[in-house]
Amino acid sequence: MRDISRWIVTHAGFQPEKPAIRFGSEVLTYAALAARIERLAAVLARDLGIGRGDRIAWLATNHPDMLALLFAAARIGAILVPLNWRLAAPEHVFILQNSGARALIGQRQFLDALAGSDLPEEVRVVALDGPGETLAGLIAAAGPPPDAAGMPGDPLLIVYTSGTTGRPKGAVLTQSAIACNAVNAIHMHDMSSADTVLTVLPMFHVGGLNIQTTPALHLGATVILHERFEAGAFLAAVRDQRPTLSVLVPATMAAAVGHADWPSTDLSCLRAIATGSMAVPLELIEAFHARGVPVIQIYGSSETAPIAIYQRPDRAFATAGAMGRPGLNTEIRLVDAAGNDVGPGIPGEVLVRGDHVATGYWNDPAETARAFADGWFRTGDVAEMDANGDYWFRDRIKNVIISGGENIYPAEAERLLRELPGVADCCVVGRPDPRWGAVPVAVVVRADATIGREEVIAHFQGRLARFKQPRDVIFVDELPKSALGKVRVEEVSRLVLEATQTPA
Repeated sequence: MRDISRWIVTHAGFQPEKPAIRFGSEVLTYAALAARIERLAAVLARDLGIGRGDRIAWLATNHPDMLALLFAAARIGAILVPLNWRLAAPEHVFILQNSGARALIGQRQFLDALAGSDLPEEVRVVALDGPGETLAGLIAAAGPPPDAAGMPGDPLLIVYTSGTTGRPKGAVLTQSAIACNAVNAIHMHDMSSADTVLTVLPMFHVGGLNIQTTPALHLGATVILHERFEAGAFLAAVRDQRPTLSVLVPATMAAAVGHADWPSTDLSCLRAIATGSMAVPLELIEAFHARGVPVIQIYGSSETAPIAIYQRPDRAFATAGAMGRPGLNTEIRLVDAAGNDVGPGIPGEVLVRGDHVATGYWNDPAETARAFADGWFRTGDVAEMDANGDYWFRDRIKNVIISGGENIYPAEAERLLRELPGVADCCVVGRPDPRWGAVPVAVVVRADATIGREEVIAHFQGRLARFKQPRDVIFVDELPKSALGKVRVEEVSRLVLEATQTPA
């Protein structure tokens, strides 16, 4: 096997003039992308002194050069570290220090925000845009490419988790993991070289990078790349450029459905929308289904590259809301607290094994030993398999509320809450209780200011076991969320404790 930059070189031989990436008015053909990868490999090796195993950090919004850099790193056996541009400077500095990055390539606005920070001395900083030394300038002056040194087993990506608790951890994904994930993605979507993928999610996350984008380039398909998500631009691209596939998370699905152009936009070009990232509200899925667009759910994480469990388009309508079934190259176990496998209808922690799973956490042997054992990755998520073999998400283990000895999965109450008119967003967390140990509390963002506590509480009567029903309701203007729209449950829990301790 060869390094994955050969994907692009091979497609350039078969279809040199086919568009690989469309980015605004720029069109990068497979031949042009292959040439840019070779020049970037030369820049990395000769100008920046990057060798096999060295780390290069990327700090920018979506840009074709991130993809070119990924394949250039693969060519020489180096490792790309994508940075979440929404993080604060101290968070970026920690990741740069933890990863031991030797170079940082990014947009000037983000690099300027790091000015005055305690950047490691060994980090060479190169801007995408001027003034000063720029990547474009280095590429223009690049010499011949170095000899290919990358191998399938080489680490290629270090993807740092969101860090909602403690310091972020860097999941290490090899070139073969990216290739294996691409095969899962192709099976999930029935993807072919005839597809056009619209990428609007940030590629610093494996969802934006690896659910459709790298698999499309593996196949020789075309990627329409947006710098960042904007609902109007997404709908305009669907209308005018006619992509066949795209990935949205619940927050971006809601923005698209709520946009003024939603009713008038012709969605018939879309073979499917993939989604995941959290328990997806059924009403968002149904909004796309009502327009004839299958919504296929994917379950995974940074540590699984991310595709582990998924639906396929032919099952989307019949199993709306399900996680799907184990991927083509994936093994799944559901286990109880003692590590014993559980059967259908019984919730258990999801364990994942496959060649797409990370080798561990960078520079963190303790966390690696805790999360990876005997080839299995412990996800910390709870799911349940039904009698038909479909998996259904229940909750994060750390979110489970133990009340009077009973396990309560907040996602159950949250699904019901989202059905209540007047609820714009919600989160259910546990609050310490002297009698029960903990009781569920609903934190609600109102779309209708007239909705009150009694109405929320009454919504659960007869629909959920009494011990699972929220005992209190706290109204807030917004919920704290991550860059991809995941609710930061730990922050919500702190908010609930503060509200409890504050005298009325």
